[in-house]
Amino acid sequence: VTGIDLTEDYCDAATMLADRLGLSMQVEYQTGDALALPFADASFDRVWTQHTAMNVADKAALYAGMFRVLKPGGLLAIYDVLQGPGGSSLFPVPWARDETGSFLVTPDELRGLLQGAGFVIEAWHDSTEAGREAFARAVARMETQGLPPLGLHLLLGDRFMEMARNQARNLAEGRILLAQVIARKPAEEK
Repeated sequence: VTGIDLTEDYCDAATMLADRLGLSMQVEYQTGDALALPFADASFDRVWTQHTAMNVADKAALYAGMFRVLKPGGLLAIYDVLQGPGGSSLFPVPWARDETGSFLVTPDELRGLLQGAGFVIEAWHDSTEAGREAFARAVARMETQGLPPLGLHLLLGDRFMEMARNQARNLAEGRILLAQVIARKPAEEK
C-alpha cells in the first residue's frame, strides 16, 4: 500500500503509526501532489480517496490521474463530501476555513467527472443520513462531555467545535451530502 499526501508532516505521522503497528513492511507514505501523481501508468490495482476531492479545484485532472495509474480493470474507491441541494456550505468546516478552500460538486457533476475520465461507475451509496446521525451524536457528546483526549480536533485547532457544529448543520440542512462510490477502469480489449 502506498499513501500520498501534500503535507510532509502527515506522511511522517502516518509512517510513525505504521511502524508502531508493525505495518511498515506493507505500507509506505510519500509526499506528493494528487494532481501530478508520481507513479507510472497502470501501476495500481486499487486507488482509494477519502475526504480529498472537496479540497481540489481541478477534479478533472484528479480523476484523470487516478485513471492513468490504475491497471486495466482496476477500481477507484471514493468517500467524499458533495454539494447538496440545501444551499452553500456554512464555514468553517473540517476541510476548509472558508469557501476559498472548498470545491464541492453535486452528485451529477461527480458522475460526469468520473465518466469523463473513462471510469464506469459500479456502485454509488449515499451515506448522508448515516453521517447526519453520527455527526449530530458526536457534536452533542462533545458539547456535554468535552473533547476527547485524542481526535481530529488536535489537527484542526481551536475552531474545531465551530467546524463540527457547521458540519452537523450542513448535513442536517442538506447543504452537503456524503457519497461512497466504486468506479472501474475498463479492462483492455483483447
